[in-house]
Amino acid sequence: MSGNLMSGFMLRRLGMIMEPEPGNPQEVEGVLNPAAARGPDGELYLFPRLVAKGNYSRIGIARVRFNEAGDPAGVERLGIALEPEADYELHAGGGGCEDPRITFVEPLQCYMMTYTAFSAQGPRIAFAISEDLFHWRRLGLATFGVYHGVQIADVDNKDASVFPVAIPNPTGTLELAMLHRPLFPGTRPEETVCDPESREVDLDRESIWISYCSMALEGCEPCRLGPFSCHHRLATPVAPWERLKIGAGTPPMLTRHGWLIVYHGVSEIVNPSTPGHQFCYSAGVMVLSKDHPQVIRYRSPEPVLAPTLPEERNGIIANVVFPTGIDRRDDIGAPDRYDVYYGMADNRIGVARLDVPECLPPGGVADSPEAKV
Repeated sequence: MSGNLMSGFMLRRLGMIMEPEPGNPQEVEGVLNPAAARGPDGELYLFPRLVAKGNYSRIGIARVRFNEAGDPAGVERLGIALEPEADYELHAGGGGCEDPRITFVEPLQCYMMTYTAFSAQGPRIAFAISEDLFHWRRLGLATFGVYHGVQIADVDNKDASVFPVAIPNPTGTLELAMLHRPLFPGTRPEETVCDPESREVDLDRESIWISYCSMALEGCEPCRLGPFSCHHRLATPVAPWERLKIGAGTPPMLTRHGWLIVYHGVSEIVNPSTPGHQFCYSAGVMVLSKDHPQVIRYRSPEPVLAPTLPEERNGIIANVVFPTGIDRRDDIGAPDRYDVYYGMADNRIGVARLDVPECLPPGGVADSPEAKV
């Protein structure tokens, strides 16, 4: 049994689901960090980041195969969902469509993909929509309202996903809500690791954010999304295992306790025999209030999944578990079971089973303006 029993949320590894295909130049530098979505046909599809030579990333599409026990057992590759084509996905000598998340947005009756577009300007959040998961139409880069004089659109940004239903913003207006992680200068692990062990977290900058987009959700043709505004700092690094950085992971899924997300946290591995800084990416659980997602109801004090397997400790980037895809197992009559798909050392894809407990466990770490590590 993997994960920390004290957290109340347990992740039990089910195995590796996908790895680079021998001889496939599109996957020579890794297969990782997939989105997961059920198609109109009820089948489960993964959208892995496929990395070619030079860190050139495409978003693939694959159908998940299940064994007799109902567990994921492998994939069937079906091709490419997004190839870097737009100017905001290209830079000199390369480009990238990276780390997708997919949500079926019920008011729009379509799938919405958020992904990291990598150009000469750096990583930015981009959108694409589909009605069938096979044909995708780009909506362009996310635009943002100004926050305290800062143009968030000019800041590197990653780890975005949207909610499947309209969410009340801080004023109570129902809007499209998005989780994201602006990478303000000074907030990368390579920078925060240089601070003392007892450093204070930069609350306004070093955080997972939730922002809202005002749009006519009912019967709307989402040709281009409006700016995201009403920015709210959702969560900052609190526990030692996430001391250097946190980022949103799987798209929000509604459970009996509220909106469930499996996120990642970064800490440093101290190894006197190895020069430089080494990082460890682990996974934790947050539960957000159903009616007011700005409120964190529960946050796991310890990781629910940490890199321990050889496939998680050795790869393109060592010591990484990076959750991005989630599938509720209604197909086998288990609505409290979620399969979480995650990147393994930036090279392979694993899957683990998460069972939602009947009651929220006590003692989860709360986020507060005074939180320090």
